[in-house]
Amino acid sequence: MTSASGPLGSPITEDDIANYLINTPDFFERHAQLLAAVQLSSPHSQRAVSLQERQAQMLREKIRMLEQRIMDMIRNVNENMVLSDKLLLWARALLLNADVCDLPQRMADELADQFSVPQVGIKVWGVAPQFAACDFAQGISDDGKLFATSLTEPFVGVNAGLEAVSWLPDPQAAVSLAILPLRDVAPGSAAGLAPAFGLLVLASPDAQRFNGTMATDFLARVADLASAALSPLRPAL
Repeated sequence: MTSASGPLGSPITEDDIANYLINTPDFFERHAQLLAAVQLSSPHSQRAVSLQERQAQMLREKIRMLEQRIMDMIRNVNENMVLSDKLLLWARALLLNADVCDLPQRMADELADQFSVPQVGIKVWGVAPQFAACDFAQGISDDGKLFATSLTEPFVGVNAGLEAVSWLPDPQAAVSLAILPLRDVAPGSAAGLAPAFGLLVLASPDAQRFNGTMATDFLARVADLASAALSPLRPAL
């Protein structure tokens, strides 16, 4: 028994057959009975199914995948809307705050309330002389200030015994942290180059609440708003 050969005498391969069918679209019009005769194994059972049924299964699978992607997109949009609403409520509370001395604590309390963060601490340094004796301006070491300035973006991860943890009401309960550097940023300048003048510390007993794999874009926006809101505490230029 001889095997089928191509034009140059070499055996016909599956690629040759596929290329022929692709380049001969009227083949199945001339041999329509083959479409009904072709049997394929079903991925969902052990039985054989027709080519048309297998194509229908593949289309249904694609539709399910597209539906899942749409649902994921809708869920992400809804989650982003919820976050945006909470951010606006937080910013509104800061704008309505009448006492500048109370602003840092109000900022921390509203963050804890709006975003359900178990613990929030804040320290601000380099303030105007009339605010130097306030609690939020006390208890920051030079090393703590250098650490804040070294952060070019919010830090998220496990509690490694950083000084900022001691600013929390219950440091022992802080398992995961988000530490947000606060800095003066002139329009058009790079935020990472400006020295930090404060830190916001968010803490949770849940090790996964602030984990090292999470994106920090939203936290960076919170830090930007907080830095701007705290500008009344800074010395006039």
